[in-house]
Amino acid sequence: MRHYETIFIIKPNLSDDEYKAIVQKYNGILEKNKGVIIKTDLWGIQRLAYQIRKEEKGFYVLQDYCGLSGLTAELEREFKLDDRILNFQTIKIADKADPAELLRKIQEKTAKTEPAATDENQGQPDPGAKTKEVSHGN
Repeated sequence: MRHYETIFIIKPNLSDDEYKAIVQKYNGILEKNKGVIIKTDLWGIQRLAYQIRKEEKGFYVLQDYCGLSGLTAELEREFKLDDRILNFQTIKIADKADPAELLRKIQEKTAKTEPAATDENQGQPDPGAKTKEVSHGN
């Protein structure tokens, strides 16, 4: 399988439910065509570098996935047919990729970034610590 990243921009004037439905639609297309979704990042509404179809902002979505070469052609065909999609771009990351390995790396990364068990006094000054008062000037 090949490893791809696709970023697409949705019109900004839709509701949150409509954004989720659009993302689900394209995730479904990937899965229907035997693709494996590694991750989907919703970047939200961002300002565009230049106007696209008279829009100055767009809702950005990044999809990281693995699949066969025909998968991207089908996904891009669907993007072209959907008038809610302002623009899209697909990048081939690697010719050969193991989706299970990529998913494992993502899970390890999220496990490292999750905070450890929090102590209720964490972030609070230690009540037993000695403090020194410093005055400046007067």
